[in-house]
Amino acid sequence: MTHPSFLHSPRLRTSFLSLAFLSLSQLAWGTAWAQQVPAQAPAAGTQNAVPSGHMIAEIQVIPRPLGTASDRYKHVDAAIAIIQASGLRYEVHGLGTTIEGPPEKIWPLLQAVHQATLEAGAERSLSIFKVSSGAQAGGPSVDDLVRKFRK
Repeated sequence: MTHPSFLHSPRLRTSFLSLAFLSLSQLAWGTAWAQQVPAQAPAAGTQNAVPSGHMIAEIQVIPRPLGTASDRYKHVDAAIAIIQASGLRYEVHGLGTTIEGPPEKIWPLLQAVHQATLEAGAERSLSIFKVSSGAQAGGPSVDDLVRKFRK
């Protein structure tokens, strides 16, 4: 719920709208950047600009509609199929899927997962994701983070 003072302050409204526009602009720039990333790994002996580290990502796709009358979760299942085909370690949960691997594989995968819902026939799709990464390989795995809570 929006705080009532927000509605009466032109300065705050303008700041909020500027922030929202900036976020959308950065999102559009990020998408353009992701499309320019080479699909193949650099040749042996070349330096990467960003070291290959370890990343954990969780993505939740919310396509509209979720599926069809005959296949209730068709669009969500299409997204999960992309993750399964990635070869990365993943866990499907009730409200999202967690993926582990190198950032250079996970970032394009997140975009492909979102796109899969649209290509499966969804009219719209919203994807929510969280990422955690380190500069070096060998960061904590999902198992490291949740082992003590599993039975």
